[in-house]
Amino acid sequence: MIEDGALALRASMDAGQISVQDLMTETLARVSRCNDRVNAIVSLRDPDILMAEAHAADQAAATGWLHGIPIAIKDLDDARGLPSTQGGVPAHAATVAANDALFVARLRAAGAIIIGKTNAPEFGLGSHTVNRVFGATRNPYDTNLSAGGSSGGAAVALATGMLSVADGSDMMGSLRNPAGWNNVYGMRPSWGLVPPNPEGEAFFKMLATHGPMARCPRDLAALLDTMAGRDALVPHGLDQALSLPQIDQGTSNLRIGWLADWDGAMPTEAGVLNVCEQALGQFQELGCAVEPLAAPFDRDMIWASWTTLRSFALAGSMGALYFDERKRADLNRQAIWEIERGLNLSAMEVHRASEMRSDWFRTAATLFDTYDVLALPSAQCGPLTSRWIGRAALVRPRWIPIIAGWKL
Repeated sequence: MIEDGALALRASMDAGQISVQDLMTETLARVSRCNDRVNAIVSLRDPDILMAEAHAADQAAATGWLHGIPIAIKDLDDARGLPSTQGGVPAHAATVAANDALFVARLRAAGAIIIGKTNAPEFGLGSHTVNRVFGATRNPYDTNLSAGGSSGGAAVALATGMLSVADGSDMMGSLRNPAGWNNVYGMRPSWGLVPPNPEGEAFFKMLATHGPMARCPRDLAALLDTMAGRDALVPHGLDQALSLPQIDQGTSNLRIGWLADWDGAMPTEAGVLNVCEQALGQFQELGCAVEPLAAPFDRDMIWASWTTLRSFALAGSMGALYFDERKRADLNRQAIWEIERGLNLSAMEVHRASEMRSDWFRTAATLFDTYDVLALPSAQCGPLTSRWIGRAALVRPRWIPIIAGWKL
């Protein structure tokens, strides 16, 4: 049932073929069968309460296309009444959210039933989903492999059929990397399409964004349409035509620029480019033009800009934790490294990083005068094995640049 996807489930419920209670029963059964093995869903709510909410949904008029669809929220964002541990940070283990994050409120208003949270690394840092409260999320294809991150719990919940749609967030590939490693879909939308919570500093936040994850492209588009929408209190918001009607128009006549391994500057594991080229061949069969494209910008400049701005942003958002000695003791090594690096940056270093980002933005923008799509692998290698998982932060620069640049 869940494998059919969220839109298909909505159609079945509208036709009276299944009820919300039927769907919730199967969802909880699937979680019971699968979750112990992969540890993707955390803070699961009481099954009796969930079944009562499903019964109530069956008695009520639909409030949106997600009416009665179970969903779990990535544990970096608040969902009212649920633990909000910021990715399994011990100091936040007992924190319970009083309100919904902005996009969560939109999902709830569209009728979704929130069953729990999905696992994430501490503060969302790192491309392996592990933390000290909930432990590691494992790849369902091979539990000795990483699920990726930081939206690893969401990707695995989709891959195992525990959810049909999920939210994620992406600062440096955190939607795209786990989606690729778990054979599902994750989309990082342009910044401002899905606004962040209107709180705190608002103008230096434009590195990370929320986005949809799903088992099929149509569900991905539908979820994006629900999450998106300008908020008056968030600067630089975007308006966009609904994605779901556009996706049904087909892909013929698209012009795709294939950047491969960036002229060798972003080396890939054997087989990665072959898989991508096979997929691009399917687009050619659908009537698209695929053209090899030379690297348009210096990789090292993109990487230097990204890492500088990331450390600067994290020092700003997490500095208060660092300067409180009791709270600093609860930060992991990666968080401390990022904060300390950011605190030691000069204003001119941040300015130069922003200049490089601006140059790259303008270069990329001109490419879209010629191409509709620019294609690269979602990661330079397959899922990390257990031998590398503990060193993910150390090896990350070797395999993540290929997606980091495409958020600048």
